[in-house]
Amino acid sequence: MTELAAVKAALKTQAVETPSWAYGNSGTRFKVFTQPGVPRSPQEKLDDAAKVHEFTGVAPTVALHIPWDRVDDYAALARYAEERGVRLGAINSNTFQDDDYRLGSICHPDAAVRRKAVDHLFECVDIMDATGSRDLKLWFADGTNYPGQDDLRARQDRLAEGLATVYERLGEGQRMLLEYKLFEPAFYATDVPDWGTAYAHCLKLGPKAQVVVDTGHHAPGTNIEFIVATLLRERRLGGFDFNSRFYADDDLMVGAADPFQLFRIMFEVVRGGGFTPEVAFMLDQCHNIEPKIPAIIRSVMNVQEATAKALLVDREALAAAQAAGDVLGANAVLMDAYHTDVRPLLREVREEMGLDPDPLAAYARSGWAEKIVAERVGGQQAGWGA
Repeated sequence: MTELAAVKAALKTQAVETPSWAYGNSGTRFKVFTQPGVPRSPQEKLDDAAKVHEFTGVAPTVALHIPWDRVDDYAALARYAEERGVRLGAINSNTFQDDDYRLGSICHPDAAVRRKAVDHLFECVDIMDATGSRDLKLWFADGTNYPGQDDLRARQDRLAEGLATVYERLGEGQRMLLEYKLFEPAFYATDVPDWGTAYAHCLKLGPKAQVVVDTGHHAPGTNIEFIVATLLRERRLGGFDFNSRFYADDDLMVGAADPFQLFRIMFEVVRGGGFTPEVAFMLDQCHNIEPKIPAIIRSVMNVQEATAKALLVDREALAAAQAAGDVLGANAVLMDAYHTDVRPLLREVREEMGLDPDPLAAYARSGWAEKIVAERVGGQQAGWGA
């Protein structure tokens, strides 16, 4: 197989999971902006996600968020997804939209509140059992706003205890993916603020616990690719939440703010052996002012372009330059790959997969946008409210 053929073959195996909540209404802290045609049920979210997969060919799974996607019969929802050519992916918990969680969830000083949070996480594992989902994705808004508000070490003890309790509930082939976030909504101390804290807890829990890297959850200037390389080296990188941010956790389309960073991350993924199903490529985005389905298609395409460039890096030339201490030569190898226009290559890949070479244009011609605007009238649109 030629080098170019190998790159094409790798790109055809790529899978990017789309988030159910990205198809619903979202907005800022001040206002949620509605759009016509937004889904009113988990089933309609899956309908939209199926269109993204139809035109990209590499978005076969859809992450659910509980309780936003709660239904009476999850096995039936899984069948509904499969009938439309997609599958249900990670189950995302929600321990941040209840009055009881004002002071935290599994880190809360009140044992009754901690029990309530753990029970919700158990519910999420039950849903995984019903849907066949592999990953339980955990993000906690837990933290404090003021010095002295709570005991920082005691909160870590509670966190460890809660995680261990849920870890024991996981079944065969199931994983716990622990996400971290620098700040927000806790402004003094966040209980899982960085990859080191997440890694320490996962290491203690066992091999079913992995770290999730959300590309928007870091301080400005953080070298995210170093984090990725380190977690891959330790075999603890469970997946990504891909998005972009200019200031904080903006949840913009991945690659929108810094496409070079996305390339650097994907290079470390490829170089570190992370381009496998064991590392989940998930989107975590909110499309507040742009059309939702085209934005998700564009995000998937951005991941594909960064991956293609990463796969084109001449690894032998790079290693030789590094070994020789050729600083400029080594940098040039990376930059040559980054500056390659991979759009013609990806068009060829899509055509070989039986897809339209231009997913956005194909979606625009499909009439789906007009169809959902006309049909989804009345009822309660999906969204997280504000």
